[in-house]
Amino acid sequence: MPKKTDRVTPLPAGLIPLLTMRQLETYYGVSDWTVLQWIEAGMPVELLRTAGAKNAQRRFDLDAVKRWHADNSALAATA
Repeated sequence: MPKKTDRVTPLPAGLIPLLTMRQLETYYGVSDWTVLQWIEAGMPVELLRTAGAKNAQRRFDLDAVKRWHADNSALAATA
């Protein structure tokens, strides 16, 4: 029987997986409270609904989040 690692296939070029909230916290070195504040301020978030789950899970496109941060820091500098 093949090992699980033998069955892993790389992602197609240009396809970037969505991050979990914990992964986003780790990337930016912030707490969950900070990420929740960013979400309330309008940071883009994807809701992932799975069969049988009561609630949708949050996922984040890192490129979209980076653009949001860049746009918001530019707005804060002009305010």
